[in-house]
Amino acid sequence: MKIVDRIFAVILILGGIGHGIGSYLGYKHEPITMLWSLSVTALTILVAAINLLRSGRTNDRPLAWIAFAGSMACAVSAFTFGVLIGNVFDFRPLWHTIAALALAAFSLKAALTPSPNQAPIQGR
Repeated sequence: MKIVDRIFAVILILGGIGHGIGSYLGYKHEPITMLWSLSVTALTILVAAINLLRSGRTNDRPLAWIAFAGSMACAVSAFTFGVLIGNVFDFRPLWHTIAALALAAFSLKAALTPSPNQAPIQGR
């Protein structure tokens, strides 16, 4: 499953790179719009990188929670973009949404899995 986890992170990185290129080509004469669009590119690549880091650090629960929150933010952002353009099934936002939700699921699983050296919580 670690390979599948990393594949989704790479898909998100490739999507972010594609978004960045498309943003530059589409908005090079609209600097304010391009700035905001490239901000989403940075968010996407950062969230994917955090997930790649998380996939290699299986016992780091705080990192898993951060990856989960970032992945959910990416998924909501991509889905909302699909709604705003009037087509949630458009390939671009759909794949961003799917990849981000998959990474959120892997992150949540990692966040909720106790590490092997963690002592069990004792009742009062």
